[in-house]
Amino acid sequence: MDRTIQLRNWLAGIFGHDSFALASASDDASFRRYFRVTVEGRPSMIAMDAPPDKEDCRTFVSVARLFAKAGVHVPEILAENPGEGFLLLSDLGDTTYLQALNETGADTLYGDALTALVRIQGATRPGVLPDYDDALLERELRLFPDWYVARQLRFELSGIQKEQLETGFSALLSGIRSQPRVYVHRDYHSRNLMVCAPNPGVLDFQDAVHGPITYDLASLLRDAYIGWEEERVIDWSIRYWEKARLANLPVQRDFADFYRDFEWMGAQRQLKVLGIFARLRFRDGKDRYLRDQPLVMRYLRGACARYRELGSLSRLLDDLEPHAATAGYTF
Repeated sequence: MDRTIQLRNWLAGIFGHDSFALASASDDASFRRYFRVTVEGRPSMIAMDAPPDKEDCRTFVSVARLFAKAGVHVPEILAENPGEGFLLLSDLGDTTYLQALNETGADTLYGDALTALVRIQGATRPGVLPDYDDALLERELRLFPDWYVARQLRFELSGIQKEQLETGFSALLSGIRSQPRVYVHRDYHSRNLMVCAPNPGVLDFQDAVHGPITYDLASLLRDAYIGWEEERVIDWSIRYWEKARLANLPVQRDFADFYRDFEWMGAQRQLKVLGIFARLRFRDGKDRYLRDQPLVMRYLRGACARYRELGSLSRLLDDLEPHAATAGYTF
């Protein structure tokens, strides 16, 4: 049966009638789809369609409850049908941070996002969420050579270039391994934060893990979809660092050391994101993510150029640049 028909039948069972309207709200980079449900006399709601052979909506439910308990504004679970892969959620509105961010309002919006992040991290308990371990971090890094280099650029690395890649990956993993562990949303950025009251509304947290403390900050401030001057990024990083210290979170005592951790964590994520965006294009037919690659690559090249230990990666990226331009994907 068509998934939309299944969803309509489930909703009809909840409301006891068919007098509701269903309209597409959004989709994302996964197999999930979202619909806005309107019923006369009631606030609008969101229906999630997560095909159970592709997604497990039970993780969304468990993390939603975990984050809500921490005082973070997440959707309320109004009804659930994990067997068919459907959830009915409260509606956090349709204004994302990406739509609302501008020069004048950014400090307020990011301030709210940093406060919510500290709440998430402050709720950390070991053994609750899956570990963001070396194996997972390295699998993510492999998306870069497998999808971005080989599939998108159609480029075969030489023996020396493979050594450069492995040296860079080893340095990144070594640096990240030393970071303290907290709850990690894993996709904490402007498309998953909603402008609402209380602000922000937090979405798309079903892949949350127990991992490096700078990961979500790097997702937020090295956002693939919107970029800021380095001075503002440093200022927001300092504000987070101060909030985290007040909350007794295990951040580095020296801000320079913390910022280095932030940049190295960002480099791992940027390598992953370049690979994911290539995979979305070549496996899933979603072209729109390619336009965001130049900003991600700019972040990555900047970080690699600033640290001697990442010099091998910097040289490799220099080698790849003309091939990216030839393929039509400029840095």
